[in-house]
Formats: sequence, C-alpha cells, structure tokens
Amino acid sequence: MQARDRIGDRYELTYPIGRGGMGQVWAGYDERLDRPVAVKFLRQMEVPEGERATAVKRFRREARVTARLDHPGVPVIHDLGEHGEDLYIVMQLIRGCVLADHIAEQEQLAVGEAASIAAQISSVLATAHAASLVHRDLKPQNLIITPSGAVKVLDFGVAALLGPAEASRLTATGHTLGTPAYIAPEQAAGDAVGPGADLYALGCILFEMLAGSPPYEATNAPDLLRRHLRSPIPIVSEYRPDVPDDLAHLIYCLLGKKPTDRPTTAVEVGRLLAPFLDDRPAAVGRAGRTDTPVSMWPGPMLTPSSHHDLTASHDRARELAEEERFMQAVEVLERILMSARDTRGADDPQVLAVRIDLADLRFLAGDYRMARDDFEALASHLEKSGGDQSLAQQCREQAQACQRELAE
Repeated sequence: MQARDRIGDRYELTYPIGRGGMGQVWAGYDERLDRPVAVKFLRQMEVPEGERATAVKRFRREARVTARLDHPGVPVIHDLGEHGEDLYIVMQLIRGCVLADHIAEQEQLAVGEAASIAAQISSVLATAHAASLVHRDLKPQNLIITPSGAVKVLDFGVAALLGPAEASRLTATGHTLGTPAYIAPEQAAGDAVGPGADLYALGCILFEMLAGSPPYEATNAPDLLRRHLRSPIPIVSEYRPDVPDDLAHLIYCLLGKKPTDRPTTAVEVGRLLAPFLDDRPAAVGRAGRTDTPVSMWPGPMLTPSSHHDLTASHDRARELAEEERFMQAVEVLERILMSARDTRGADDPQVLAVRIDLADLRFLAGDYRMARDDFEALASHLEKSGGDQSLAQQCREQAQACQRELAE
C-alpha cells in the first residue's frame, strides 16, 4: 500500500497509521462523501497458510460486530470489501491520543480523570454485553482519548458472540486470544470467557492509570499468565495512597480471580465509579495538546521551510477543491499552516492566502462555525496589523454569511 492508492474505486489512502503482524491501518478519504476515514487491511498473504481462513472470518466478524454496536464510544463502520487478495474495513477516523501513551506521559493520572475514562469504557462494555458480545482484548493500546476527552474503544477483532453457537470457535489452534498484561485468569486458563473477562481487563487498566503500571508484571508471557492465575491481588492504595478506599475496593473486586468475585455487570461498575468522576475535560484536552499526536497519527507533516513546500501544498489543496473534495483540502491546509505560521510569520502574504483559502474551503464543506471563526480571526488580524482593510471587510461579510447559515 502507498499514499494516493485508490481502494474500492472510492477511498484514497493518505498516510499509514499503524501496522500489525497481519495487516495495516491507513488514514484515507472517502471521495464520494468527502470525509476522512480509516482503512484497516488484512493482508492475507502475510497470514500463515493454516490460519488464513480463521483470520479472514475473524476480520469479517470484526466489521459485523463493530457495526452492530450503536454507541458513541465505538467507531462507526462505513464499509467492508476486498482489494486484490486483501480485505479491508472502512471506519470512522478517530483523532486523539492512545491511552497507553497518555499513561506513559503522565505516569499516574488524576483520580477523577482515571475514573471518568473507566466509566466511559464501562458504558461501551455495557452496550456490547447487552448485545451478547465480549471484547476479549481490552487494553490501553486500543483505547483512544479524543481532544474533547471522549473515550473510543477500538479493535473488536477478537470479540466473540456469547453463547454456544460461536463462542470462540474462531480461535486459532494453540493460541490464547488477548494481551497477557490484561488477560483474565479464566481466559489465561483457556476456560469459557464471558463479560467478566472484560471487567477484569478494565480493572487492570484502571489500576495502571492510577499506579502507573499494570497490576502484574513479568519478564515473559507464561510467567505473566501464571501471576494472573495465582498471585495475590494487589491493592492499588499501597502504590498510590491518595486513591479513595471505595475506589481501591472496586479495583480489588474487578481483579477477582473468579468471574463471580467481580461486579455483576458493566452497568454496576459505572454506577460504582460515579462518585469519583471528574466533570472537567480529560487531561489531554486541558494540556492543550494537538489532536494529532505523533504517537497515533504519524502522517507526513509538511514543514514549509521553503517556498516550494508551501506552494506545493497550496496547489494540492486547490486541486482537491476543484474535485469538490473540500474536507481533504482543508486537512492539507491545516497541516501546512501549523508550520508555516511558525517559520514565516502571521503577516506573510502566502500564509494569509492559505488562511483565506482554508476559511473558504470550510464554508464550501458546510463547516460554517469553523469558517466563521476563521473569517473573524482574519478580519481582526488585518484590522489590527494595518493590512488590507477591504480584505478585512470581505472577511467580516463572509463571517456574517456563516452566521446566517447557522441561523444565529
């Protein structure tokens, strides 16, 4: 796969997001509906031949399972198809910070923030379990915090329908699905897995958010699995004294060795977390971080140290606009503008031209609120800096046009 490849005669790949043992995830654009998407590929030829049929079934299942979950904490599935020998899922592109990276940066999260994140995960699990689905591989690496503080749960690829008909027949022979640091004892032992396994993983994640490390650690996977099965349950307040006793007790119960030792449902967990919630935005938002951290969205950030870089990106955006791919053009200009302002200054004529085109493109794309803000900022800048006053007036008029479209 490479940038500008077209998939399904509709989706254009823009840059890679991640790569696993059997596939890739790309950011892309839906040319038909002018919206950003994520495209997840299963590279069949990279799967061992004996496991290929199982991997294909699991991949198709991921699309069906995720599409069934009507919850704001789950990415929307748009499409499922084949590209040559590869399969692909097209889904909502989620911008944000991977929880694992957020924990690594903060070391220990505030109690209120950790409880808020856990409560949002509980809400997703409640919806999944009500639909007879269990995630089976919940971990900080497949949880994303958006700039607004919302939590998104990714990768239902190993999710299994509960009940005797299909409960884990797709597991490859000899493989234990799940990640060792967050795997429930019954899952580690190869026993039947139900909603309690997800609650155990949630307990591990909540423990890690507060203590800065998972409840159990070992130098290899077999030892780690044995620790989940046999080691005493750690008490989080011994690692973090400011954790309230009731919250520490909840985590202790979530880490119970048997499913019957844990809370009964994800709904109950959410209720028990309620007294500890932080109503403020998540720390990612408070810190003013970009919504495209390098850890998650390592796309080709353009650094316009030369006139050519800025001009090339500006030309590319105009080409996209001519094809009525307005949102894709917006992203091209947004990314070039971040660096251009720093290296060239806000009064550079080409920087101003890019800002005007960006506002126009947002208007054409129907993003009237952002376009209004852009036009007002441009007008204020031109008025204060003594720039072209007729252009400032045009920006004011465009801002008013946006207001009319918003009926405000």
